[in-house]
Amino acid sequence: MSSINTPTDELTQDDAVDRSLLLERPRQLHIARWITAGIVLFLVFVVAHSLITNPRFEWDVVFGWFASERLFTGLLRTLQLTIISMVVGIVIGVALALARLSKNIVVAAVASFFIWLFRGVPVFVQLLFWGFIAAIYPRIIIGVPFGPEFFSVDANTLITPFLAAILGLGLNEGAYMSEIVRAGLISVHRGQTEAANALGMRNLTVLRRIVLPQAMKIIIPPTGNQTISMLKTTSLVSVLAFPELLYSAQLVYSANFKTIPLLIAASLWYLLMTSILSIGQYFIERHYNRGSGRPVPKWDRERVINAFRIRNRTQETSK
Repeated sequence: MSSINTPTDELTQDDAVDRSLLLERPRQLHIARWITAGIVLFLVFVVAHSLITNPRFEWDVVFGWFASERLFTGLLRTLQLTIISMVVGIVIGVALALARLSKNIVVAAVASFFIWLFRGVPVFVQLLFWGFIAAIYPRIIIGVPFGPEFFSVDANTLITPFLAAILGLGLNEGAYMSEIVRAGLISVHRGQTEAANALGMRNLTVLRRIVLPQAMKIIIPPTGNQTISMLKTTSLVSVLAFPELLYSAQLVYSANFKTIPLLIAASLWYLLMTSILSIGQYFIERHYNRGSGRPVPKWDRERVINAFRIRNRTQETSK
């Protein structure tokens, strides 16, 4: 005689399969995690052992110069360059983003050309151009073309290494910030702007009170990344002989020939400042991402669905 499976038997078999799936996959993941952790810890031990036991690193020299006045002064100049260049870049970026979104085709085209130029040329090359600007324009003249001159100054006197660094870093950063700001502005639904205009609000008021507060959620995180990147990009200013952190270290090891220890000391300062900025970026991102919600991982989602399915079937069977 053929056996007849009752609905209760089918539910019991399905529940057994679901339970086996729930137990088998975590066990496999658990073993794989332990193996991966062991390999990673072994590699970390090998690297740490090499760093500690290799006498050529000269850690006593590293920490001796790490807290020196010359490197600390260079660090302050690096932070100064970072802050000023980011402020210049943000101001230029906002202006270019608004210009690109303008209905005036000439304004939008000029802004697009500026972004194309300064994003396409490496920042190192831009710094060199500003550093040797006197070779192109020996004198900076302000006046009417083919007419009287209102202001004239020697280019080398006006464009100091510090100003050349600000121009090179700030203008390059402005091109990248413009795309970040533009992405944030276009992320706000156009219907909100149209509704505000219908209520009689001016475009500037709409931008300040409606568009920008919502766009900041998109703008702030990449701006934090750009700030961290700017801190490290300032090391390129050493080509202009401006005594920021890296160039200060170069001046020291050119005299005492302790190249590797001085580079490590400068790197430690960069790592420290980058860590502080990263912590600040984390809290700013958390502030602007409030209420966004975190997506549930795929495996957790499957496990929850299976658990609810087992519970529902158990409840139906008991009835």
